[in-house]
Amino acid sequence: MSRAVLEPLVLFLAPFALYAIYLLLRARWPLEIEHWTSVRVSILTVVGLAAAVIGLVAINLTAPRGRGVYVPAHVENGVLVPGRFQ
Repeated sequence: MSRAVLEPLVLFLAPFALYAIYLLLRARWPLEIEHWTSVRVSILTVVGLAAAVIGLVAINLTAPRGRGVYVPAHVENGVLVPGRFQ
């Protein structure tokens, strides 16, 4: 469950971190409010949302899938047989 939350969160926060690194490389202090205007924050938010959506779609398209029919867990001769794909 944490992976389902952390992956989109990292993708969303990446543009903000890159912008802060950009400010540091330009020898500016990234915690000053003048660098974080509403226009810049709005653009970073839109870019972050787009990155999260595109990343989730890419992960979904490339994820390995189980092939075959799922047989749920059941009891055979008093022994629990775990669920599996056949």
